[in-house]
Amino acid sequence: MTEIKQVFISAEKMQQTFKKILLKHQFSLKNADECATIFTANSLDGIYTHGVNRFPRFVQYIQKGYVLPQNKPSRSHVFGGIEQWDGNLGSGPNNAKFATERVMKLAKKHGIGCVAMANTNHWMRGGAYGRQAAKEGFVFIGWTNTTANMPAWGATNPKLGNNPIVFATPYGEDALVLDMAMSQYSFGAMELAVMRGENLSVVGGYDKEGNITNEPQLILDSWRSLPVGFWKGAGLSFLLDVLTTILSNGLATHQISQKPAEMACSQVFIAIDLSKLPNHSSIAQTIEGIIHDYKTSVPMQEGSSVSYPGERVLTTRKKNAEHGIPVLATVWEEVLSFLT
Repeated sequence: MTEIKQVFISAEKMQQTFKKILLKHQFSLKNADECATIFTANSLDGIYTHGVNRFPRFVQYIQKGYVLPQNKPSRSHVFGGIEQWDGNLGSGPNNAKFATERVMKLAKKHGIGCVAMANTNHWMRGGAYGRQAAKEGFVFIGWTNTTANMPAWGATNPKLGNNPIVFATPYGEDALVLDMAMSQYSFGAMELAVMRGENLSVVGGYDKEGNITNEPQLILDSWRSLPVGFWKGAGLSFLLDVLTTILSNGLATHQISQKPAEMACSQVFIAIDLSKLPNHSSIAQTIEGIIHDYKTSVPMQEGSSVSYPGERVLTTRKKNAEHGIPVLATVWEEVLSFLT
């Protein structure tokens, strides 16, 4: 197997490098700093597929005019605690952070808030916004639609998006965060496996001949990823697309798929202010009790342990903060090429 060379980049250096590149691509100082911080935080947490590995493509989308970094979201409709916004094809991470901040304000006022955004771009790692809200004391539910990259159950051609969904709640000084696509593997995860010359640990889709496989390149070539839970994941994907489209008054997966790239997506952000609940004072204890029971699970393999959603991220974050963020050398070279 070919040796995969890695370099280790400090979070500060990575953030400053991203920021310099974004400033060269029409970002304001504030938005460049914010967007660079999101990409770096994703990488620090070990979500390289939606952090440093994705950054070159993000810049290319700016260069091609798919992402318009000078554009800001505009509100198109208000009804109580529900608001519709137009992302105006602005930077997806910046738009998502804005929407999260906005929905928390609505939840503080109404107890629960919903911001649905049309015409926005890839938010990168949805869990970042779940954690943002949860650390402020909110339950967060959010999802996005995507271009068609997964077949309906029983079909061969892609008509569904893998439509990631996020659930988050406060936990201690951090958060419980579940961030999952409706496909067994995100396309970023499969792309990373190809870069590393690795197969997937379990089957993740089909090749062009319809054979189920764990070879990521064959799945990327066929565009036939496997939905989580088979027909259940396919059904969830379908309804997530329906809901995000009607709530945002934006584009559906089949319409996004007509674009030259994955752009003009629709997204939903929901926040619940836990401080408004009568059991607010006991919520932390309740969660601790659930975690304690969960941790009494008997591992299948001796010496291993079970982890709750978001737990492994804490370990990775600490390790990468101490030793540097591991980056494929070829990826970092591509990032640096945008500085010249």
